[in-house]
Amino acid sequence: MARPTTKHDLIQAANDGYKKMTDLLDSLPKEELDTTFTFDVENEKQAHWQRDKNLRDVLIHLYEWHQLLLNWVEANQQGKQQQFLKEGYNWKSYGAMNNEFWEKHQTTSYEKALALLAASHQQVITLAEDFSNDELFSKGQFPWVGGSTLGSYFVSSTSSHYDWAAKKIRKFKKSL
Repeated sequence: MARPTTKHDLIQAANDGYKKMTDLLDSLPKEELDTTFTFDVENEKQAHWQRDKNLRDVLIHLYEWHQLLLNWVEANQQGKQQQFLKEGYNWKSYGAMNNEFWEKHQTTSYEKALALLAASHQQVITLAEDFSNDELFSKGQFPWVGGSTLGSYFVSSTSSHYDWAAKKIRKFKKSL
């Protein structure tokens, strides 16, 4: 599916991507859900291939990016100017922020990560539903969004990220 450009497509892509990802997780043997990844990542250039060691790490990454979106929108709607990324990080240093998320959740179980993600996915969908199509996909609707659209942040935090996660999960499944 093309990158969503309407509210309807955003919500559909997010829900479809989430379902595809969770169906993929459900297709894995239960005894493998806590298994450390053993697939080859030597030729993979992106840092996340080295960072994420198991399914929990992938799910927590998604959950934490949902939290970024939810907190960012809530703060700015309340008139508290806040950037999307955590304070102290920018788009050049967000890899360190991702590592911080990883470290924070090393004692989180797979089951807890899955539950956190399920709840945050629903919160993000509910929040998206609160906005009009124009508010989501017309530039200049909210000064705190900058030169992009609010919807692009929702897409990046949901369907695009779910596709990323599904790729990792498929690679893990193939390695079993």
